[in-house]
Amino acid sequence: MDSSPIRIGIAGYGNLGRGAQAAIAQQPDMQLMGVFTRRNPASLQLADPSVPVWSIDEAAARRDEIDVLILCGGSKDDLPVQGPSLAQWYTTIDSFDTHAKIPEYFSSVDTVARAHGNVSILAVGWDPGLFSINRLMGEAILPQGATYTFWGKGLSQGHSDAIRRVPGVAAGVQYTLPVQDAVNQVRAGQQPQLSTRQKHTRECFVVLQPGADGDQVRQAIVTMPNYFADYDTTVHFIDADTLHREHSGMPHGGFVIRSGQSGHGDGQVMEFSLNLASNPGFTSSVLVAYARAAWRLKIAGETGARTVLDIAPGLLSPKSAADLRRELL
Repeated sequence: MDSSPIRIGIAGYGNLGRGAQAAIAQQPDMQLMGVFTRRNPASLQLADPSVPVWSIDEAAARRDEIDVLILCGGSKDDLPVQGPSLAQWYTTIDSFDTHAKIPEYFSSVDTVARAHGNVSILAVGWDPGLFSINRLMGEAILPQGATYTFWGKGLSQGHSDAIRRVPGVAAGVQYTLPVQDAVNQVRAGQQPQLSTRQKHTRECFVVLQPGADGDQVRQAIVTMPNYFADYDTTVHFIDADTLHREHSGMPHGGFVIRSGQSGHGDGQVMEFSLNLASNPGFTSSVLVAYARAAWRLKIAGETGARTVLDIAPGLLSPKSAADLRRELL
């Protein structure tokens, strides 16, 4: 096996990009070669100042310096453009997480990656990602049963942004919480039929603008379609100092539970759970592990798009297959 480090690049340096830089530093067989940005490269202050920063306009010219490029842009506007574009020059990893649009996105990236001899592993993270693997395993192992996914307690970036757009809101965050009674029913193997409202609640912490009417703000939040109207939502009004002190982190997590029956009708429950102090910190760590798998597929001569459902777990580890058989089986 080639002992030279895998040369990694990062495209985008927000929360996910900073997390990727830290995760790469933990890996024994990887080296961060540089960071691409849409901003003025001179304005970007990296955690490690020795790492070069390049304009994204230099992506084509730098392709021979990087083995795998980790795309750290957003799923709404960035990745639908950057994913197919950068797959022509690089083997890539991304965390595209708009579940309903994954098939369409996969097709667009796959076409480009195959045409240019690259590998692109997309929708990598924990949901989609590790949770997807566990949903698949549950259905395959217990075909008679039901799968439940619970999220939280966790800060939702999209929902937090939605409440900050409400007139009268100066700042705020929103947490998703699983309903404990529903979780307990599923863990007990009861296989309940659960509505959206019965599975999760939403909790908001809001800083009001001066003179804003709290009752009007609360009503605007709890009745907001597609975000809060289908959930039991609690709104707390706090001051800016409290928001900064108590709600500046980005925790998240959740559970995937498969409740079913094995062949003789025995009740069986499978569960996978995560408790994350930092959502982007963990997601970037998953991306970095899958970068290793992408490079191994690339040097094996494979091309095209993949998801986590297509990747053998052994490809994620820096250890050899022999070491894994000896140490982990």
